[in-house]
Amino acid sequence: MPEKKTIERAKQAKRQGKAPTTQAGEFVREEMHHIRAGKHGARSTKQAIAIGLSKARRAGVDLPPPKKGKTSEKTRRSAERAYEAGQKGNAQPSRIRSRATEKALKREGRAAASSKALSEQAHSAASQRTPGERSAAARKAAQTKGPKDRSTAARKAARTRKKSEK
Repeated sequence: MPEKKTIERAKQAKRQGKAPTTQAGEFVREEMHHIRAGKHGARSTKQAIAIGLSKARRAGVDLPPPKKGKTSEKTRRSAERAYEAGQKGNAQPSRIRSRATEKALKREGRAAASSKALSEQAHSAASQRTPGERSAAARKAAQTKGPKDRSTAARKAARTRKKSEK
């Protein structure tokens, strides 16, 4: 079960008009926190992210499952089930299955949530997208920022450009 704080942060993101992926990001962040705190582990960063996304779907975040051909059929079906469970409402999770997953994850390592592993994952995920897609995502993200945050981001971008010119 996700923590109340996480669900509240996701709801706040929804109220601010942010994308479902941003809302789901709160659940992924919670999962990374759990791994770092030693609650359980994960085989890879990808698995840790997948667990967070599944929790988000089950919590009712409007994050549709991946399209056919994007991921394996097994992953897609699992995402569909999680999405449907979240849309229906609160079904009590099975204690036996929860305990089994928890036990299996406890045996896994903790390196999946390290900053290096996250950085590598982000880099490889970004390289799958075209420059145009990355640029469009950045523009969309900038629109959801408030004036203060936009100003800060613009200053940071100017500093980065200045550094790259040297």
